[in-house]
Amino acid sequence: MNEFLTQAFVFLFAAVICVLISKKMGMGSVLGYLFAGVLIGPFVFKFVGNDGADIMHATEFGVVMMLFLVGLELDPKEFWKIKNEIIKLGTAQGAGTIGLVTLIAYFFLHLPIGTALTIGFVVTMSSTAIILQTISERGLNKSNAGKSSFAVLLFQDIMVIPIMAIIPLLAVGNKTAIATTHNSWLDGAPVFMKTLAILGAISIIYLVGNHIINPLFRSVGRLKIREIYTASALLLVIGVSLLMQQVGLSPALGAFIAGVVLANNPYKHQLESDIEPFKALLLGIFFIAVGSTINFQIIVNKPLVILGLLIGSMALKAIVLLAIGKWKKFPKDQSFLFAILLSQIGEFAFVILALGKTVNLINQEWYDYLLATTALSMVVTPILLLLNEKWIAPYLGLVPSAKVPQPYDDLSNISPEKKVIIAGFGDFGTTIGRLLQANDIPTLVLDNDAERVDHLRKLGFNVYYGDATSINILKSIGVENAHYVIAAIDPPEANHQLVETLRKNFPNVEIIVRAKNRKKAYEYLQDGLTEVYRETFFSAVYVGGVMLEKLGFSHEEAQEQSELFIKSDRASLRKLARNIHNLEDYINISKLEFAEQANILKDSLKHKREKQSEANNDSTK
Repeated sequence: MNEFLTQAFVFLFAAVICVLISKKMGMGSVLGYLFAGVLIGPFVFKFVGNDGADIMHATEFGVVMMLFLVGLELDPKEFWKIKNEIIKLGTAQGAGTIGLVTLIAYFFLHLPIGTALTIGFVVTMSSTAIILQTISERGLNKSNAGKSSFAVLLFQDIMVIPIMAIIPLLAVGNKTAIATTHNSWLDGAPVFMKTLAILGAISIIYLVGNHIINPLFRSVGRLKIREIYTASALLLVIGVSLLMQQVGLSPALGAFIAGVVLANNPYKHQLESDIEPFKALLLGIFFIAVGSTINFQIIVNKPLVILGLLIGSMALKAIVLLAIGKWKKFPKDQSFLFAILLSQIGEFAFVILALGKTVNLINQEWYDYLLATTALSMVVTPILLLLNEKWIAPYLGLVPSAKVPQPYDDLSNISPEKKVIIAGFGDFGTTIGRLLQANDIPTLVLDNDAERVDHLRKLGFNVYYGDATSINILKSIGVENAHYVIAAIDPPEANHQLVETLRKNFPNVEIIVRAKNRKKAYEYLQDGLTEVYRETFFSAVYVGGVMLEKLGFSHEEAQEQSELFIKSDRASLRKLARNIHNLEDYINISKLEFAEQANILKDSLKHKREKQSEANNDSTK
């Protein structure tokens, strides 16, 4: 236990110090984590990492979490909208890089074709973790480089599945049994069994995800116990990871597949919110592990080989990416940024290398070379991005073009026109949602009642399960891109918390707020909100109008009196809100306001009836 606590302290202390320094120097958090790993690793201060493999096993759970969340983002409907861009960009990058690397490895390095192709698979992968974090930190989500990088990453993540199935088939000619590094159901089995295992595991995950996980989350959602929901989310990720490990595959691959299976699940945003804190911290520790496992002994002994592989692999990828940028007619600054963003070798390379070594396509020497190259490329990328931002782009006279529109829509469940989110879909929210839907106005709805979510999705509403007061959930549904958020949660305390969270973190979003009663309306108005609506007010006014008709008023008179009452009462409400803390003043002003309101309605009715009487007299003459 003491050893564990010591290691945890060293990791976290190094992370806090190095990331703080890195962010202060404008280099981003990823570079800070990587340097922290280098410093505490076995080749500098030797605090941790005498066995680098043990560190990677202990920390790859961060990558597992990240890839599960990436899979969750692959909503099949939204993916289909931009499939052409993803396929075009991804195929161009993948085919170009794999083709060049394979040819060089086969003809110039004289490696077997299976080994050469496997190295091509390794090099073509880019780091989802580094790129997504960089895009988020630098606000590149809407840029050509940012959106195109994301499209390529999606293609790469999907291509990992067939790549992992192909690699064992490349090794069939070796006639060598699988040699796994941990207890696996496939120990001693022929290599082609690995491909069958991949397909079988994917099928199991698909069936479990569609027929077991949904009912499980629905049952857990009814409990409304936050920690049990979080435990269920972690149980899912860990369970899938264990399944993949038992068939000798990467837990990260299993987590990604599980995320894709659950991408259209109504509980996806709650899952994202619950896992996000674990993912962010564990991913940082993973980068520390990458830094601590850089084998400086190999770098010292074979510096030219490692330098050649590092420069060669990144240069080849950059050439392919610059060609894609020219083909897509990106501005020069965006082409450079696109090439730098994707030029490193990513975390899936560890997965492919491990499988290649297991089926004897990659020998120990090349495994060590490529492991060092992959880790170094991750370290170099943030530095290249900093150099590009500080010196290269300004020297070339390039202006950042982050706002250039893309030929495909944003990856979002929200309509690209006026974006409306309804938080809380009880009677109040449902009525609004039905009216908007009847007028073909798409909305995204968030509710924390599992049965209601299930029922409304069957009726065709775009509803997701989640706690709307959670800032992580709000971010995961893209609330910063919304034009309007209708805050309609019950109880009132939760609704007030939602409003405060929105105003503090998303000030550009217009809030339409439901008030439980007149007192709550006063509180919202005092807080500076203008669009405040009492939940029973309009239905009560409508009933009042019906009663006027029953008592002898004409339909037009009743309707006009109701509309005038609404207008005058809303104005009166804003005046009274300023005096609710002084009871005597409030009562006195209330009397004046109610008397004025009554006079307005009486005068209007009197004027209307006089005009009607004059009109009737004129018609009889």
